[in-house]
Amino acid sequence: MNKREVQEAAVAQGLGAPPDRNGLAVAALILGAVGLSTSIFFVGGPLGIIGLVLGVVALITTRRTGADRGKAVAAVVTSALAIVVSALVAVLMVWYANHTQACYRPGGFHEYTQCVREQLT
Repeated sequence: MNKREVQEAAVAQGLGAPPDRNGLAVAALILGAVGLSTSIFFVGGPLGIIGLVLGVVALITTRRTGADRGKAVAAVVTSALAIVVSALVAVLMVWYANHTQACYRPGGFHEYTQCVREQLT
């Protein structure tokens, strides 16, 4: 057996198969994870959108190439969660600002906290 036949036999048995690499899935997963961890500060929304787009493209690529889909699916999930959490934080901030609108006048911190307690109860 020559060297090429040995390599072909190893690949056929799954011993020497090259690892499936999907750079888009890795990038999308990183963006999704960073977006999820920063979604409280509104940065996660845009990062989640970019990660979601890259994750969907990675899923389409895995369908065509047969690469491992796990990272692409995890990227889509984390990116979608980052978008949802960012949207919830934005809604809660708007709700809070709307309910404590009367408290935004010059004064001390003690007056502000007292006003917020009165507005939210």
